[in-house]
Amino acid sequence: MSKKLYAIIDVETTGGRADRDKITEIAIALHDGEKTIDTFSSLVNPERSIPYNITKITGITNEMVSDAPKFYEIAKEVVEMTKDAIFVAHNVRFDYGFIREEFKRLGFTYTRKKLCTVKMSRKVFPKIKRYSLENLIRHFKIQVQNRHRALDDVLATVVVFEKILDAENNSLKHFINRGIKESKLPNNITLEFLQNLPEACGVYYFYNELKEVVYVGKSINIKRRVMDHFADQTRKGERIQQQVHGISYTLTGSELVALLLESDEIKKLQPRINRAQRAVRYPYVIHHYENQEGYICLDIARVTAKTRDRLNIVAEFAKAASAKGHLKQLLYEYQLCLKLCNLENGRGKCFYRQIDQCFGACESVEPSESYNERVQEANNALDKTFAESFFLVEEGREVGEKAVVLVEAGIYRGFGFIEEDLVQGTIEDLKEVIKDYQNNKDTLKIIRNYIRNKKVQKIVF
Repeated sequence: MSKKLYAIIDVETTGGRADRDKITEIAIALHDGEKTIDTFSSLVNPERSIPYNITKITGITNEMVSDAPKFYEIAKEVVEMTKDAIFVAHNVRFDYGFIREEFKRLGFTYTRKKLCTVKMSRKVFPKIKRYSLENLIRHFKIQVQNRHRALDDVLATVVVFEKILDAENNSLKHFINRGIKESKLPNNITLEFLQNLPEACGVYYFYNELKEVVYVGKSINIKRRVMDHFADQTRKGERIQQQVHGISYTLTGSELVALLLESDEIKKLQPRINRAQRAVRYPYVIHHYENQEGYICLDIARVTAKTRDRLNIVAEFAKAASAKGHLKQLLYEYQLCLKLCNLENGRGKCFYRQIDQCFGACESVEPSESYNERVQEANNALDKTFAESFFLVEEGREVGEKAVVLVEAGIYRGFGFIEEDLVQGTIEDLKEVIKDYQNNKDTLKIIRNYIRNKKVQKIVF
């Protein structure tokens, strides 16, 4: 039986974001579980300038990398050296993320099993206060000549890794399998199958024995999220592990598209394990009308498909309590009248008027014009649909592709995928790739939050 191989890796970079920054140096130590059997290191031309603050940390200057190979020139060596090996790094998400992104730019999907010496050190050496590489070097008295240079940091990580190997009690298997017990997996789902799932953004589906979808989820890393489900020891995790007998997935590239597709699929398929976003109807509404004195009144109503069009609807809700809570919030923020919001009955002035919260619309003291102006402001705050028509341009499923989401006249229309060089084309070109999807309160909320969190790559109005 051949020994398991470990590729212990460190990269130095132009910054902290793999999607924006580039590798300036890489080092690999191939380890067979007993000793280092091969090493590789190289400076890398990042094809951009290295910030001064990064040079201060690493000592790597623009002059040093000017004649160094570009990543594509050493990519084959990286692939061959790490083939059939487990990718090991100190804070593995950082190094693995940068290498995977470099390969993605070349149109190649790089996937390896991973181990993180930070996480393993925490488990194997629980009494150490901090687990940065600097602190572990100090704790274990490791001799290092040039900190923050790739090869020196790799050799230090090798020492930490070997100390973990000496002390571990089956810990490596636990970390490689992300805490999944193979004996508890369904018969037709293996660890090998889970390890081969894509580390990419998309929507995944869990099926039962009858091939019914019982759960739909989204993740920016399908493999990691699915494996987390099978390691989960909560009640929900156990339900999934007991019911799931098949897995499929759809890659989206864009996190926004994954969120929108997940929401649509949950409403359409109604998976029994999903709870959030299953509501497909919003039967409770806040609507407005004008009374005989010319004041705009707000009210809550339960509507049907037949009665919905008869009302001037401001907002829709799945539950009556949610509608009432929103109306009360508007009442307080805009100093509206309890009676004109149909939250208090009887004659005379409302309770808020008695405590000077209402300006007297219930007694016709406040002119309807000024009161109605505040009601309109309240309505505008509640009606959060978009006034503009626009496309959101996002990352595609592969290099050279973009995802496109369409919002038209305040309504979500759907999404599609287009070649990157066609994004600058006409509006008709973009509309042509859009596949129709259902607009609802959840989809608009997803888009609003995504834009608010400044995640969108590009907006085309």
